[in-house]
Amino acid sequence: MKSASAPDSGAASAWLPSFFATAAIWGASFLFIKIGVRELPALWVGAYRVAIGAATLIVIMLLMRQRLPRQGWFWLHQIVPGVVGIAIPFALFPLGEERVPSLVAGIWNATTALWVLPFAVFAYRTERFSGRAAAGLAIGFAGVLTVMGVWHVSGSGLSGQLMCAAAALCYGISIPYVKRFLIGRGVSGISVAAGQSVVATVAIVPAAFLVDGLPPAVGGLSWSVIGSVVVLGVFGSGIAFALNMRTITLAGASTAAFVTYLVPVFSTVLGVIVLNEHLGWNEPVGAAVVLLGVAVSQGLIRIPRRAVAADQALA
Repeated sequence: MKSASAPDSGAASAWLPSFFATAAIWGASFLFIKIGVRELPALWVGAYRVAIGAATLIVIMLLMRQRLPRQGWFWLHQIVPGVVGIAIPFALFPLGEERVPSLVAGIWNATTALWVLPFAVFAYRTERFSGRAAAGLAIGFAGVLTVMGVWHVSGSGLSGQLMCAAAALCYGISIPYVKRFLIGRGVSGISVAAGQSVVATVAIVPAAFLVDGLPPAVGGLSWSVIGSVVVLGVFGSGIAFALNMRTITLAGASTAAFVTYLVPVFSTVLGVIVLNEHLGWNEPVGAAVVLLGVAVSQGLIRIPRRAVAADQALA
């Protein structure tokens, strides 16, 4: 992947608030998912989140005096990011969190950058593969195995982790697809997000009906569950994306990508403090190794000269 440059500290006062707010909201999302699945079927947690998020983004667009594009190519290219990038992972994370702690799901989310690289290189050809990228992937994969605790995980814990891993994999498929087919084609970032959310709603709501039947009556749900689902939709799938767009506008996409490093920090702290979840040694260690792999693949950490020579040979 292309090297990420360090944040522009000279303009930090302009973008830092939105940057940290985005990390906090996305990190807290795993806490609210965990609360939501206490009383709601997993797919309905995802369906409500997607639908409320789509409505929120459309409202934001109206406030910005923007409209959803009508071109056929725009909606055709929204199918992959809408279904694979939103509907499926937003169903998989709740399914996973029925089986594993929220902090584990948050750590798996941090592996997204590792999944993005091979698809960007080999499927969409938006990035160049290199020795540095290969080293980063190898390090990251070691971190993934550590997070999983492959030496002892089994049963529902294993299936839950695999669901969270699959959700991050879906992000890895979707993100480079959006970059390849939607970004830079005369449509705004927020219209792309709103379009994805509309397509995702059309996909996940019928799926929730088919798999889980009618959702439980709202009157039978606790206020904590209702509030969690609303917060997931309005903030996690609506406002957070708008804030991320602001960071990209003010500081650039590379700086905005640093949010990946903070999301698991927030999800872990909230999982331990609010939900009293247990944090094993392998989870933070594995997360650190994963992030190290991401940093190496993005060129944020220098590698020895011999590796650089190999990198150039592969160019």
